[in-house]
Amino acid sequence: MKEPGRSLHQKYHDNHYGFPIHDDDELFGRLIMEINQAGLSWETILKKEESFRKAYHGFNIKKVATYGESDRERLLGDPGIIRNKLKVNAAIENAKKILELQKEYGSFEKWLEHHHPGTKAEWVKLFKKTFRFTGGEIVGKFLMSIGYLPGAHSDGCPVHKKIFKLKPMWLK
Repeated sequence: MKEPGRSLHQKYHDNHYGFPIHDDDELFGRLIMEINQAGLSWETILKKEESFRKAYHGFNIKKVATYGESDRERLLGDPGIIRNKLKVNAAIENAKKILELQKEYGSFEKWLEHHHPGTKAEWVKLFKKTFRFTGGEIVGKFLMSIGYLPGAHSDGCPVHKKIFKLKPMWLK
């Protein structure tokens, strides 16, 4: 019998990690998850994913961008998510920034495409300039998890072959 944490990791590994995401709300959701992982285990975040999704209105960028003080308090009081003021504020401010990027580029995904290809260092510099709470580890894991940087899976991993067929951005 598998450990519960292992099966959670396995599900993420096999179905999500490194796969291209083409929906802006889901891209935003992955960014929220990666930001919240800082200082914690990924298993902790995976266990709370549904609570994050519920707390942040399905990662709806437009809704999160309108969050005010009562929403901040609600999030900081929600035991289902990570109750860290800096991370909560980053989610709200980053949603507002993504709305600006959508106006300028058409979508968050198109903004990412516009800046591709780039080295990890170039991406980190861009994200630090653009978003809140986005250091090197967060940016690297986010971009790897959505197919913009290679390394999510080894060449011999069966999931790597599935992702390769989807032509992730790191191939272009």
